[in-house]
Amino acid sequence: MASLSLPAQLVRTARFTHGAPAQFTVSGDGAALLYLRGRTGDDPAPCLWLLDLDTGAERLLADPVRLTGDAARPRGIEAYGTDRAARLVAFALAGALWTVRVGGGEPLRLPARRPVADPRPDPTGRRIAYLRKGALCVIRADGTEERVLAEPSDPDIEFGAAEHTSATLPDGPRGHWWSPDGTALLCARTDNRRVRRWYSTDPATPDSPPEVHRYATAGTPNPDVSLWLAPLDGRLIPVRWDRGAFEYVVGAGWDVHGPFAVVQSRDQCTVRFLAIDPADGRTTVLHEQRDAHWVQLVTGLPVRTASGALLSHADLRGTRHLAVDGEPVTPAGFQLRAVLGADGDDVLFTGSDEPTETHLWSWSRAAGPRRLSAGAGLHGGVRRGGTLVRTTLDAEGPGGHAEVLRAQRPALPVPSYAERPVLEVRRTPLRLGPRELRADLYLPSWHRPEHGRLPVLLDPYGGAATQRVTAAHDWKDLLSQWFAEQGFAVLVADGRGTPGRGPDWERSVHGDLLGPVLDDQVTALHAVARRHPVLDLDRVGIRGWSFSGSLAALAVLRRPDVFHAAVAGAGVTDQRLYHAHWRERFLGHPDEYPERYDACSLLGEAHGSPARCC
Repeated sequence: MASLSLPAQLVRTARFTHGAPAQFTVSGDGAALLYLRGRTGDDPAPCLWLLDLDTGAERLLADPVRLTGDAARPRGIEAYGTDRAARLVAFALAGALWTVRVGGGEPLRLPARRPVADPRPDPTGRRIAYLRKGALCVIRADGTEERVLAEPSDPDIEFGAAEHTSATLPDGPRGHWWSPDGTALLCARTDNRRVRRWYSTDPATPDSPPEVHRYATAGTPNPDVSLWLAPLDGRLIPVRWDRGAFEYVVGAGWDVHGPFAVVQSRDQCTVRFLAIDPADGRTTVLHEQRDAHWVQLVTGLPVRTASGALLSHADLRGTRHLAVDGEPVTPAGFQLRAVLGADGDDVLFTGSDEPTETHLWSWSRAAGPRRLSAGAGLHGGVRRGGTLVRTTLDAEGPGGHAEVLRAQRPALPVPSYAERPVLEVRRTPLRLGPRELRADLYLPSWHRPEHGRLPVLLDPYGGAATQRVTAAHDWKDLLSQWFAEQGFAVLVADGRGTPGRGPDWERSVHGDLLGPVLDDQVTALHAVARRHPVLDLDRVGIRGWSFSGSLAALAVLRRPDVFHAAVAGAGVTDQRLYHAHWRERFLGHPDEYPERYDACSLLGEAHGSPARCC
């Protein structure tokens, strides 16, 4: 009966994220740690906390329920920003701008006009930049001198936001960055006027007017994204590069060496790292990467160290290396995952020599690459001032755990109140078929040989950018086990295109996003059935959402000899209707490669298919 309550627990805990600490920031002196966390495992309103690393004492800096006075509809602090020393914290709550001083005192609501979004203190702590209805605004930290630095001339134009920077920035998409001295900003301007309009209605209120959305699908015009320098004297200086050839802004920032940008061609085969002259916006190409299929965007790259060394990645002979000034510094067979930051010239990054595990590493010229984590799992972290916060997701449960490591001191755990799952995961790790597909098999805890053979449910994701099979137990694994408890043998397999096995593996789906993935699912199914005769291949189903929703529908349409039922949610039926940047990476421009889009069309597969849908 306990397994029947898992769906309710997933909802109540927001998939076990409530009560788990997140978004860590180490203070400039390495003696304190900031993070967000709810008070309990089902608290939907994250609070801002400080952990004193010398005493181990935790202090509540900002309680959103108390600040808003709305306990009936609690809204939490979703993100925050700090100055360089991490003494001033700014966050948006219920559309208002708030600050709190780490050294003491109550949170202060500044008189900034609402709604406020994405507040960022300048490195010196004197001012705060934020977004309001497409405008980039600045206010002094004491709440005075609020003013608009850049204001859009049209509702379809916005300053300070850049969608595609999420591919390279460790803290998610951003569109405005302070200079180190706090006297200017680099900001993005996004013009959506040429992007196609889409209309949607609410079935619950059919008499309401449709909502209008701007969405760039494959082959259609993208938003026009430019970059601007915005000194506090009110000027706007355009950043100049060949925007016709490089229309995607996939990264930007402002370090001690100056402002920079990462731009990408529409076909995604070329990426350039540009240095920006802060005086007049001229750009210089510091680094260029090319690939015949696509240049993979790696989180945290390219970036410069304190001494000016350029960090990038190099895909060579099946291995994704960390490269410093163009030279690979990690060994063959070790796959770089992400660069998490550079503390001076010491680089913190993650990588894998086994795709189901991700470990934490550092690199410096003096020491070379050094592994900082142990044990099977998915490891990450942040480091500053000699203080390392190491995070781990492993088989202990989806909440994970974090600990602070400092020289000559015992490890200090970061308090977590994430709930324990009501269900125990029982899975068998497998390597299947000639490609050694990583897979997990989930069986019912109650099943015995005398109960007979089990119907099979495939529960993959299978697509690029997402793994299902890892050494960690997350909420998706629990859900697979929950389905198993209902009387299924559940198989989860990662096929071609998934991360962690190197650039050649990722690019094996170029030109055909679905075919190789479906073939790998069939291979995994037959291989596991040979090892486990309890699987009944006369009763095979598949379920999925998003990419795996498309995969599930394709499975019963293309291979009804193997798959007898499918549950497909939010699948893309016509790939021309999906997001341009993501879909063109794999299939190219539909005007140039229409046959690729036709081959991946579920509508085309449905024509004449013997499968029946209900």
